[in-house]
Amino acid sequence: MALLLLALLAFAVVWGLWRRSKGAAARMLANAEAEAERIVARAEIDGQRIQKDMEILARERLLAARTEFERETRELRLELSAAESRLRDGEEELAGRQHTLVGKEEALAARQADIEARDGQLVVREQELASAIAEQRTRLEHIAGLTGEQAKAELVRSLENEARMDAANLVKRIEDEAGEKAKERARRIISMAVQRIASEHVVESTVSVVDLPSDEMKGRIIGREGRNIRAFEQATGVDLIVDDTPEAVILSCFEPVRREIARLALSQLIQDGRIHPGRIEELVVKVQAEMDEKLLKDGESAAMEVAIPDLHPELLKLIGRLQFRSSYGQNALKHSLEVAWLSHHMAAELGANAAVAKRAGLLHDIGKAVDREMDGTHLELGREMLRKFGEADEVIHAMECHHGDYDPHSVEAVLVTAADALSAARPGARREILENYIKRLEKLESMATDFKGVEKAYAIQAGRELRIVVESARISDEDAIWLARDLAKKVESELTYPGQIKVTVIRETRAVEYAR
Repeated sequence: MALLLLALLAFAVVWGLWRRSKGAAARMLANAEAEAERIVARAEIDGQRIQKDMEILARERLLAARTEFERETRELRLELSAAESRLRDGEEELAGRQHTLVGKEEALAARQADIEARDGQLVVREQELASAIAEQRTRLEHIAGLTGEQAKAELVRSLENEARMDAANLVKRIEDEAGEKAKERARRIISMAVQRIASEHVVESTVSVVDLPSDEMKGRIIGREGRNIRAFEQATGVDLIVDDTPEAVILSCFEPVRREIARLALSQLIQDGRIHPGRIEELVVKVQAEMDEKLLKDGESAAMEVAIPDLHPELLKLIGRLQFRSSYGQNALKHSLEVAWLSHHMAAELGANAAVAKRAGLLHDIGKAVDREMDGTHLELGREMLRKFGEADEVIHAMECHHGDYDPHSVEAVLVTAADALSAARPGARREILENYIKRLEKLESMATDFKGVEKAYAIQAGRELRIVVESARISDEDAIWLARDLAKKVESELTYPGQIKVTVIRETRAVEYAR
């Protein structure tokens, strides 16, 4: 019973709650419907307002577009009006020009007619002048006693003499101006190059002296019945002279390399003490091998001294051989190094290729290393050697031009020639045999006296200057200039000499009278 009551009570509570919640839900639904109606009403109002705003904006944009179109149309009309105005002005200007051209054409036609009339008159006048000139020429020939060809030849001779005088004066003036301008620069360049080179010179000799520890060694060198000395001379190709000179023997040979090999071999034989034909041949072969190594090493040292490290090994050996070669007492290797540095310095000052000039300067006398063993001049041999070992054409050209046998086509070739002359002509560099020296002076004087009008000729300053006294009655001042030039060219082509030779022509007029 209690349970039933509890169940009824619970049912009553649940029913009450359900009724209450149903009423709340109805109220909420009613509120939501009312709120939805308000939102719809507000949205309709907002839509109407937005529609009105859009209509206003569209009308404003349409008005602005219409205004812009009217403005562009107005500007286009103005431009068209201006173009029409310019076109009318151009048509008027063209019409004026056409009128002017018509007037000019008429004036030109009239002038052409006038010119044609004058041409006819000129033809008549030319005929009259030709006849008058012919008549005057006939009268002149009759008065002067000369034909037209003779008078023309006389005029040509007169003009030729005048042209020669003008040319001689022009040449002298140009040479004076060039000399004045180039004198200081040339002196500066050459002095700068020379002052950087301070080399000793070696006097050429065909003999070498080997000192002996005692005179008893002479007998051992000669050997029994002279077999040692014969074996030595046969192995080395050098004459061994044993004379009365105390504690010394002499080696004589014109080939300096063989003479040096003989000197070294003999020195080692003396130190070793075992002197017999077998030992002699053994030491000579050994010294020859050592000499090849020494030549290569000396050539490398010389090349490194002038900073040329990329030479062919065979060229380096030839450069090493130059230390045993001399010209007029000047060591060929020292001379080549001097020429290399002089060429380098002068080329650097002038803006030329200093590397080519230095390389050609070092190799310019390379043919002298083999000219006593092979046929040909040292220029020909040197050119063959340089081509064989891959030297550049500009280096070969500069080398072959240094004696004037070929015309130089580059600044470097001229500089190598100048450097060779500077090295050879510096004081103390070379010495000459007296007989050759006298012959050269006599040849200079005889070459000068062969020219017409030369009264006396003197070779002075050790043959470096040739002074000529000419007959003033036969040689004019202009002819003296040409005589000096012609004689200098002849000396260049026929003589070989170190440095340069100055040719001076002296012309004077003396008036002598006696008071009694």
